[in-house]
Amino acid sequence: MNFLDMLRDASTRNDSMLCVGLDPEPSRFPGAMKGDASKIYDFCAAIVDATHDLVNSFKPQIAYFAAHRAEDQLEKLMEHMRRVAPHVPVILDAKRGDIGSTAEQYAKEAFERYGADAVTLSPFMGFDSITPYLKYEGKGAFLLCRTSNPGGDDLQAQHLADVPGNPAMFEHVAKLAQGPWNTNGQLGLVVGATRPNEIERVRAVAPTMPLLIPGVGAQGGDAVATVKAARIGGGPIIINSSRAILYAGQGDDFAKAAREAAIATRATLQAAARS
Repeated sequence: MNFLDMLRDASTRNDSMLCVGLDPEPSRFPGAMKGDASKIYDFCAAIVDATHDLVNSFKPQIAYFAAHRAEDQLEKLMEHMRRVAPHVPVILDAKRGDIGSTAEQYAKEAFERYGADAVTLSPFMGFDSITPYLKYEGKGAFLLCRTSNPGGDDLQAQHLADVPGNPAMFEHVAKLAQGPWNTNGQLGLVVGATRPNEIERVRAVAPTMPLLIPGVGAQGGDAVATVKAARIGGGPIIINSSRAILYAGQGDDFAKAAREAAIATRATLQAAARS
């Protein structure tokens, strides 16, 4: 199956919009693992084992592995997820943004080395920074559109005088992604949960695109408002929670605590979808 088929299947099979972000910080590991970067795989694999029937995707953040020279542990983790949850798509959170042969190497890294089903990208350098990823048939690419950090206003909220209607930059990115850039139906958008009114504006431009929505959980995004805004148009929804699930417990039962946090988050999202 291609990425979108996998996403729809996992969303239905697990009755879930929840994505668990895998952002391993050894300083926050529980018990005897604390501070030990050699345990990154063990920690993340335990989280995967505890939550794979509750999610529609996993999202490992590559910097948390690379910073600790743990790329080999990420490769091992990707293989583990394929064995344990072959129906759950994996989004490599890399936020790459380059062109030409460099972008080709980044695409090879994401899809060939790590075997990801999708990747996050920065579209700032334009369409030619995205095309190398679209050459991988069936893979997904999520473009940063309206992020949840305060500094996102510096560029994303600025209005474009030379574009008809003077849209904000994030609206223009959404329109390009929904239209001429989405040559094979592989694109999605990253929009932050901390601005549900702007999720609505993205949906007005890109009603059918998959949305990857971080910011629910530790960042304080309103889950109910987020789901209501993201449901407009009927496009697939991926709502990410990382720290609130990963570090829900600090004892030997950390995986159980993570599962309980994931169950509670999924239930909140389900209730929001029904309201």
